[in-house]
Amino acid sequence: MSENEKFAVVTGASKGIGLAVVRALAEDGYRVAAGARTISTELKELAALPIEVDLATPEGPGRLIDAALGEFGGIDLLVNNVGGAEPRLDGFLATTDEDWQRTFDLTLWSAVRATRAALPSILRRRGQVVNIGSVNSRLALPYLVDYSAAKAALANFGKALAEEFGPQGVRVNTIAPGPVRTPVWTAPGSNGATLARQAGVSLEEFVEGIPAATNLSTGQMTEPAEVAALVVFLASGKAPNISGSELVIDGGMLKQV
Repeated sequence: MSENEKFAVVTGASKGIGLAVVRALAEDGYRVAAGARTISTELKELAALPIEVDLATPEGPGRLIDAALGEFGGIDLLVNNVGGAEPRLDGFLATTDEDWQRTFDLTLWSAVRATRAALPSILRRRGQVVNIGSVNSRLALPYLVDYSAAKAALANFGKALAEEFGPQGVRVNTIAPGPVRTPVWTAPGSNGATLARQAGVSLEEFVEGIPAATNLSTGQMTEPAEVAALVVFLASGKAPNISGSELVIDGGMLKQV
């Protein structure tokens, strides 16, 4: 292992933000271990170590980190990206314990478990953790009640890690995107398709209307590459005093000061 080599782990990497992060890190010189339930063709081409793994299981995140350590010998950057939201169209009272558990396993516990496994190596290499959160950590929506709560917990988790491990040279930050143009919104069978059916419009019309419906000041959704660029910037160390922050990239969706 060369002293100049950089090693990253990205969770939820098969498409959308995760795939864009893998691509951007690889272009920046990282060797990337990428975990996902399904290894897409693009991910196979981009990642040095694609790992098929269910990160919502108790053993999944640790298996990904162990594979990365076995291949690379160390980890400089962990990007906790995996997460999932299922619109709760029937409201809170219809959202079961199993729904809550599934959301928290994927969105919060995956990050807790991956970070716990990776942190000893990150501490030795004075590396970083970047969590991909959501504006819903601040903007609670009834149809995303469990997801919003999980993302709020993830932001708090990142802040606590930054406080504990900052004195040891580790930086932890959370990126909070608003609506991002990913398959979550645009693919047939996606959350976007579900919401489009409820609204009585085509998926294309629904996606086109998202900026207006969510009051984006820029009038456009965020692209996955923009979130990935922010990950690369944080990882670059060009602003070493950014730690414990939640960086919002939402097209002006959040209006409060």
